[in-house]
Amino acid sequence: MSTSRSARPEFRNINAFKDLTTYRLPVAGWVSILHRVSGGLMFLLLPFVVWMMDASLSSEIAYGAFVGTFEAGVGFVPGWFLKLVALALIWAYLHHFCAGVRHLIMDATHKVDKAYGRSSAIVALVVSLALTAVLGAKLFGLY
Repeated sequence: MSTSRSARPEFRNINAFKDLTTYRLPVAGWVSILHRVSGGLMFLLLPFVVWMMDASLSSEIAYGAFVGTFEAGVGFVPGWFLKLVALALIWAYLHHFCAGVRHLIMDATHKVDKAYGRSSAIVALVVSLALTAVLGAKLFGLY
């Protein structure tokens, strides 16, 4: 009995030290994992979001101090680090939103084939990264 298939590695039990370096996850898998990571990141950064909301809406003086923290920093935390945290939060929200819309569309239209999963994952990644780049450029004062 001869097989015409090429010999591909078969992963039954993945050894984290040996197999993860050679295992190639499809784009849809990366989007799914990043969807979970972005949700966790938003949950962890929730106190930062509450602080930003409180600091920006309390009064005009508090808003001025809030804007100044992104330049001068707070305590021992420099302003550029706060901007990076805000950028991570922007990415997490945008990626979680785009991937969530992707999942909703796939659920509503029953398009669960491999080609649509790959193309919609690429669209979700590109859109979320492009919007993050635009808002990040605004955050860092490039326009």
